[in-house]
Amino acid sequence: MLGNMRRDSEHTAKLAQVEHWTRQRFRLAQSALVVVVELECVVPGCPPLETVVNFWTDSDTRHQFKVFKTAANVIEADLPYAWMLNALRAEHGIECQCC
Repeated sequence: MLGNMRRDSEHTAKLAQVEHWTRQRFRLAQSALVVVVELECVVPGCPPLETVVNFWTDSDTRHQFKVFKTAANVIEADLPYAWMLNALRAEHGIECQCC
């Protein structure tokens, strides 16, 4: 479920900063697709808003991670280490409500 679709410049800048950190951390090409969104979570025990990052290393290899904070509170140290890249692969056909 999408959170409030904020479009203020500060929020947009923070999402762009998380994208930039993701590109740097995983050494992604400028042409690689990186999507950073802030989502509302309705699963019991989840924080009300979380930041979700999806990125592709090939045309069909998607990776995903979540930071259980609002985008405004994400810092670079919250991102997974680069050596975790293979563990972040999102397998086709596997959907999980928790992550």
